[in-house]
Amino acid sequence: MEETKRYLQSFLFQNKIDIPKSKQVLFEDFIANETNITAVKIIKEKQQLIMQNWNLKNRIDDITNQSVFLPNGTVNKAYEAKIDFIQLVWNDIIAYEIQNLEETGLSFDREKELLSGNPQISGDLKIKMLFKIDGEAEETPFNEKIFTIIINPDPKSLWKNVESDKTAPFSKEDNVKIKSTFLDKKIVVASKRGRSHANVGSFREDDFAFRNFEKNGWSVLAVSDGAGSATLSRKGSKLSCDTLIEYFQENLDKENLKEFDEILFHHYHKTDADSSKKISHFTYNTLLKAAHFVNQKIEEFAVENNEEVKKFHATLIFALVKKYDFGYAILTFGVGDCPIGLLNKDLTEINLMNVIDVGEFGGGTRFITMPEIFQSDKLSSRFGFKLVDDFSYLMLMTDGIYDPKFVVEANLEKIEKWKEFLSDLNGNNEDGSKVDFENENADIASQLSTWMDFWSPGNHDDRTLAIIY
Repeated sequence: MEETKRYLQSFLFQNKIDIPKSKQVLFEDFIANETNITAVKIIKEKQQLIMQNWNLKNRIDDITNQSVFLPNGTVNKAYEAKIDFIQLVWNDIIAYEIQNLEETGLSFDREKELLSGNPQISGDLKIKMLFKIDGEAEETPFNEKIFTIIINPDPKSLWKNVESDKTAPFSKEDNVKIKSTFLDKKIVVASKRGRSHANVGSFREDDFAFRNFEKNGWSVLAVSDGAGSATLSRKGSKLSCDTLIEYFQENLDKENLKEFDEILFHHYHKTDADSSKKISHFTYNTLLKAAHFVNQKIEEFAVENNEEVKKFHATLIFALVKKYDFGYAILTFGVGDCPIGLLNKDLTEINLMNVIDVGEFGGGTRFITMPEIFQSDKLSSRFGFKLVDDFSYLMLMTDGIYDPKFVVEANLEKIEKWKEFLSDLNGNNEDGSKVDFENENADIASQLSTWMDFWSPGNHDDRTLAIIY
């Protein structure tokens, strides 16, 4: 009765009706009327229902419009995002279903509240959640909330692979791979056109060559990187490697090599200043003649073709190696920013066999086509020599490998960085791409070529890696 009285007093007041004292008995009789009591009860129940309906609608709208951050993803790259109902204060959601995941490569784990997978399509993915909250009738249709996930395209897919013009002068294969023998060891080499060149249909500027000279026991391996700014560097790199092989083909049988064998034998059994000096002298003179021969041959070729020598600018690194009963003699030369790394048998030591033109030399990369390198007072530092009982790997690479995998010159002299590099080759990488260095691995050249497809932002140059193992 008291509740009815308060409600009717408020109702009449809202309608500007006052109950004077003279009407108080009449009002008491009015509120005691069963019809009015029932009417007030019905009105209050309806008001409560209206409030419940409003609260439900308002809560549903809050959830529907609530901001939910889901991290961006990338096509073909593992994705994971938690839709944390507790953190989102969605404890009043009593039923839900995640939709629109078909063909996205994603799935939802209800127990872990985890959205994961490998996205297969790029763009703004609209993930739908159908839900009901506590208080909604069972027959009520599900409410709808949309999550947006931005999936970026696979960066690799943005690069075109336009075949180079095979009818153009000095054309060459875009990608080359080979496995063979080198002395009593194995060799695998892959040279791959970089994405920057493939994107516009230009040529691979890297090159390589190697040869075993069975008659005298020597073998030679050369790698060259054509200058990106030189329009005919693709030919310059090929000439660098091929003419080097040509030089040693013609000169490795001379008497002075037999003399070197004797010096080296003496050096191995009794290392002294005299034998070390003779070895340095031999290394310097033999390899200098070879390097100068390459320089002259490229210059002659340029003149014959009425072209400027600078159009053929290319780096050159090479290793001349011979197996003796007491070990391996390794002689090296390098001009440019391509390293030569020699790893000992138990992988505890790295010898960087050349000084690359990014540190001590500075001032930009030098090329075998530059005559001034032969007048430099630092010329002798371009040569290297090592006599070792054995080794695990001898690697020659262009900056397309060195830049993304070692980043800075200082890392080339750290054994831990080379171990990381070997681990990478062994499959410890984002793609799971592995090069198996087993002796009987017939697919090693293809494996190395595939491994060289690795993605490294900003590093899209040609890649050449030669490994003696």
